[in-house]
Amino acid sequence: MESAIKTVVTTFLSSTRGKENLEGGAFQKLVKKQLGGMMENADCSSAVKEMQRGLDADNDGKVSFQEYLTLIGYLANSASERKAGANANAS
Repeated sequence: MESAIKTVVTTFLSSTRGKENLEGGAFQKLVKKQLGGMMENADCSSAVKEMQRGLDADNDGKVSFQEYLTLIGYLANSASERKAGANANAS
């Protein structure tokens, strides 16, 4: 678990390139490169821009670490539900 948390933090920080937040292009790149296997439409820039707007709770045009964690939480919850559903179907 510790390793997964460190990876989440390191991925965000390396994607911001020394800034506090992910701006449009950096967010697009992170989603496509790091989350494309878990997300539909990760290659669709308009879908990723819409996702960014949805995450941007303070409407500053950027994704903060807290807003990024909202996305990570959603993806983790979705993966858990898929796994639980697959296990229930296998029983």
